[in-house]
Amino acid sequence: MFTKFMAIAGNTFTETIRQPVYGLILLVIAGMLYFCIALAAFSLDDDDKLLREFGLSTLLMGGLFLAAFSASGILAGEIENKTVLTVISKPIGRAVFILGKYLGLVAALTVAFYLSTIVLLLLVRHGVMQDSSKPYDLPVILFGLGGALLAILVAGFCNYFYGMNFGATAVLLAVVTMSVALVLVCLINVEWEIQPFGKGVLLPSLLGGVALVFMVVLMITAVAVAASTRLGQVMNLLVCLIVLILGLTSDYLFGASAQGAEGSRLAAALYRIIPNTGFFWAGDVVSAKLTFSWGYLGMAAAYSGLYTVAALLVGMALFHRREVG
Repeated sequence: MFTKFMAIAGNTFTETIRQPVYGLILLVIAGMLYFCIALAAFSLDDDDKLLREFGLSTLLMGGLFLAAFSASGILAGEIENKTVLTVISKPIGRAVFILGKYLGLVAALTVAFYLSTIVLLLLVRHGVMQDSSKPYDLPVILFGLGGALLAILVAGFCNYFYGMNFGATAVLLAVVTMSVALVLVCLINVEWEIQPFGKGVLLPSLLGGVALVFMVVLMITAVAVAASTRLGQVMNLLVCLIVLILGLTSDYLFGASAQGAEGSRLAAALYRIIPNTGFFWAGDVVSAKLTFSWGYLGMAAAYSGLYTVAALLVGMALFHRREVG
C-alpha cells in the first residue's frame, strides 16, 4: 500500500510541475516580487520594511493561486475526464488516493515556494533604491539573473534535443542554480568581498514569517484538495479565496460574537470551522526584525497540521460519496 501511495504522490508531483499554469504562476510571483521594489519606494517611512511586508503578501497570494489551480488540474480534471477510474478500479482506497494527491501537491508547492523565497531573499538583500546615490547590488543581479537564465537555457536545450518537458526541467534546474546563486550572495557582499555567511540575506525574522506563510499554504492546499472533489477550477479558487479572507478577518468578524455572553451559535461555529490565518500573519514582527519564539512557531505548526488533517478528512468523505463512473 505504501508503494502505491508513493506512486500516486510521485505522479501527482510530476503532473503538477508539468502544468503550464504552474510555471506561469511562478513567473508571475517572481515578477510581482520584483515589482514590490518599485511599490515600496513610495513609502514615507522605511522602504525596506514595506518591501518585506509586500514580499510576504505576494508569497501568500501566490501560494493560494498555485494551490487552487494545481489541485483543480490534477484532481477535479481527472474526475471530470473519468481518468480517475483507472486508479480507483485497482486495489487502492479512495483515502489513499486523496492523501497521495495531497502529498504530491505539497511537494510541488514546496518547490515553488522555495524558489519564490529565494527571489524574495535576493530582493531584500538588494533593497529599495531610495535615491540615485545608492549603488546597485551587482552580486544579487548577476547571480540571481544568471541562475534563472541558466536554468531556462539548459531546459530549452534539453527540450529541443531530447524532448524533455520544458517547464518541469526548468523548475528542477532552477532549484539547483538558484540555490547556488543564494549561497554565493550569502558569501559575497555588495563590494565583492567575503562576508559572514547570510549577512543581510538570511534574516531570522523574515525566514520565520516565510515559514508561517507556508503553513497557511499547506492549509489552503488541503482545502483546495477537498473542494476539488466536488468543484471545478473557478469555484475551487473562489472557495480558497473566501476561506483565506475570512480567516484573516476571523477575530474581527466572528471572535467577539462567538465569545460574548450572548454569542451567536453561527458565529461560534464559523469561528471554529474557518482557519484563523491571522494567527500566521506576522508582518509587524518581520518589519521590526524581531525574533520569533520556537514556542510560537510550534503552536502555529500544530494548528496548521490539525486543520490540514481535518480538511483532508472532509475531502475523503466528499470523495467517498462522489460518483466517478
